[in-house]
Amino acid sequence: MMARIHLLSTLVTVLGLLVSFSSAATKIRPGADPTIMKVGDMYYSAEAAGTGIFVRRASSLIGLGEDGVDRKQVWTDSNKVGAVWAPQISRDGGRTYIYFTMGQSAAHRMYVIEASEPFGLYSQEKKLNLPDDQWAIDGAHFKYEGQHYFVWSGWKDSTNSQQNLYICKMTSPTQPTGARYLISQPAEPSWEQADGSRINEGPEPILDPEGRLHIAYSANGSWGTKYCIADLRLKKGGNPLQLWDWFKSNGCLFGSYAERMMSGWTPTVQIDGPGHNTWVMPNGEISSSPKGTNRIPFVFHGVPKGTEYKWANRKWFTGSFVWWAGTNYHRGGEHAADDKGYSFKFFE
Repeated sequence: MMARIHLLSTLVTVLGLLVSFSSAATKIRPGADPTIMKVGDMYYSAEAAGTGIFVRRASSLIGLGEDGVDRKQVWTDSNKVGAVWAPQISRDGGRTYIYFTMGQSAAHRMYVIEASEPFGLYSQEKKLNLPDDQWAIDGAHFKYEGQHYFVWSGWKDSTNSQQNLYICKMTSPTQPTGARYLISQPAEPSWEQADGSRINEGPEPILDPEGRLHIAYSANGSWGTKYCIADLRLKKGGNPLQLWDWFKSNGCLFGSYAERMMSGWTPTVQIDGPGHNTWVMPNGEISSSPKGTNRIPFVFHGVPKGTEYKWANRKWFTGSFVWWAGTNYHRGGEHAADDKGYSFKFFE
């Protein structure tokens, strides 16, 4: 009898939790590849438009998309290097950094500009001298246990066969050092190689309530509805540079195709192909978010269901997540193993 009462109580709690997360995703603005951080009471975002980079500031997430928002161009491609993609804004040591990709076709490389404050005067761009100097996009700088790191999506060589996730150490927010290390590649045809695309991109580092490092990332082609968010989790005491210390979610954690979701995770209802998220953390840092049932805001891009899925129709949306304990991830290959820890439950 007591077991039945306990089971009923658990079901009521879970149902209540699901109901509390049923609010609709809210559109912020048209666009893709959101990057947002909070500094004090203000939110700052960066975006690529034409041959330049713009920064917005507002007192709320929704305010970043409102008419009349504070918005200014902080940099332009005066040297005509090529297409500018996916800026990433963050802070370190009291300074603001915006990392972005620029170039033509196979010549895309990572660059950085910096300023004393998010809405300030930014420097001329500096090319990041990433190890092996191959095609690179979607880079993010972070500090973990006092060490600077840079993680990005790139090619193994000059051939566009697939996009992997790589990481390297840095001596400062602008100076990579040492070798690059592979930490993820598309490896599961059932969910991570949709329609022949072999893509891992948009890495977003964050610490969970136990202090373990996660790198959420986007899988599959960004031009289709099978785009989704998955996750890498570093083992306890693991080395971020060691491939075999990383465990991967067993499917999409936030996506619009049921058959591609990790077991126990459900597809989106309102948004097709959600991906390339930003955590909206204070100062753009990776500090641990609180555990429990409280929703933690994040922002992602996608296309409303019923609308043709193409790049021009992508929009920034608000969402939320909670940390989900006791979740099993897997590591394949010759060192196959499983690992339990925190994962994400995402909500539109």
